Amino acid sequence: MGKDVEQVEFSRADRQRFRQKVRLCLDVFAQMLSESRFETGATAGLEIELNLVDDAGDPTMRNAAVLAAIADPAFQTELGQFNIEINLPPRKLNTGGLATFEEEVRASLNAAEEHANTVDAHILMIGILPTLRHKHMSWATLSANPRYKVLNEQIFAARGEDLEINISGVERLVTTADTIAPESACTSVQYHLQVAPEMFDRYWNASQAIASIQVALGANSPYLFGKQLWAETRIALFEQATDTRPDELKAQGVRPRVWFGDRWITSIFDLFEENVRYYSALLPLCDEEDPAEMLARGDTPELGELRLHNGTIYRWNRPIYDIARGRPHLRVENRVLPAGPTVIDTLANGALYYGLVRALADQDRPVWTQMSFSAAKDNFHAASRDGIDAKVYWPGIGEVPVTELVLRKLLPLAHEGLAGWAVAPDERDRLLAVIEQRCISGRNGASWQVDTVRRLEETTGVNREQALREMTRRYATHMHSNEPVHSWPAV
Repeated sequence: MGKDVEQVEFSRADRQRFRQKVRLCLDVFAQMLSESRFETGATAGLEIELNLVDDAGDPTMRNAAVLAAIADPAFQTELGQFNIEINLPPRKLNTGGLATFEEEVRASLNAAEEHANTVDAHILMIGILPTLRHKHMSWATLSANPRYKVLNEQIFAARGEDLEINISGVERLVTTADTIAPESACTSVQYHLQVAPEMFDRYWNASQAIASIQVALGANSPYLFGKQLWAETRIALFEQATDTRPDELKAQGVRPRVWFGDRWITSIFDLFEENVRYYSALLPLCDEEDPAEMLARGDTPELGELRLHNGTIYRWNRPIYDIARGRPHLRVENRVLPAGPTVIDTLANGALYYGLVRALADQDRPVWTQMSFSAAKDNFHAASRDGIDAKVYWPGIGEVPVTELVLRKLLPLAHEGLAGWAVAPDERDRLLAVIEQRCISGRNGASWQVDTVRRLEETTGVNREQALREMTRRYATHMHSNEPVHSWPAV
């Protein structure tokens, strides 16, 4: 979806041509899998989406000015004018990759913050900016890049009506939107893991199995438009804000474009085949490449249509086909977590993810052979709703508080998995200790936000809007300390 898009209107012929081309790409992709054409080395990657705020903690629509001031290609535009994104170069985990990510993110964000300050902006890592209001969700909110305009028009053309946002949590929010601007409220961290094709199904299944654990411990989005909703409201919001289906298609069981899935897989091909079979094209743009001809002469095809189509289907664990240094590779893109609260929290969450998926993928009798897919899906939404207080189902244990499950069973597995990646003992101990203390204290980003707002309302008499603004300012101060969120005071 990073591809620039200029065409605004698409004809029936455009859509027919795209369908034919994407099917050809799928056939070529299947041939590449059968011929073992892919890189097999394991590397990790990291992307973090960020918010921009002013001195008061309110969103500031200045991403173009901020990016110009930063002048670093690692930082890119995002959907909303109060969003930017940083992309880190991939690293091998066995050569200090996690520590290097931490150093690079801290250095890059500190430098970016200094530059952002010159244009009266500050950078905040948080799942949903608590000071967002309905007035911020308009056409004017979208970044200037033409692809966002085209995407907006195609989603609403498919729906034929305005979006409804309806989220019931501690409080309830019901509202409508006539643009995809609410999607810009959702800022996430994305962990990438390059894996060999023959192991992709095991890593994707493992990622799905632990998605609930990740989101419960890492929840950081309890507020939207002044309402306290889910611990990780971003999950519900993103599912609804990009939904191309009117109610009639929902009732018919048509798949949403943001979804958890409906089955364990046996190959990465399963996911790309589902994309082609079940989803119409939002951006039917074709290039001139003949992928079959390129493959026949020994070159690596871009498979542009297959990749573009995949970029408009928002799986929480997305399959990625990409090319680096002329060689194709496959990645799992883990998209379940919100941004923040701090860099060390982000890398601790990454250590838990990389360690757990390695340990689970290596098991002789993997967890997904002992758990129904519907149980994993139910776990995911329960964890999104209840956060660190959630209970989840786990094979051999039954329903269990997520913190107890992590302390008793999953942290030792994460240590084992990181050892399998040859991560240094002191590095894995330091980062997984953050997860351990988060479980012991029962405090993550979402619970800190809620506790702080509640105390501000009760002890100072301010209203919700004022409490959210003050909490956001305090959050920013703690974020820059890089002390993990479980150690933050709630006063």
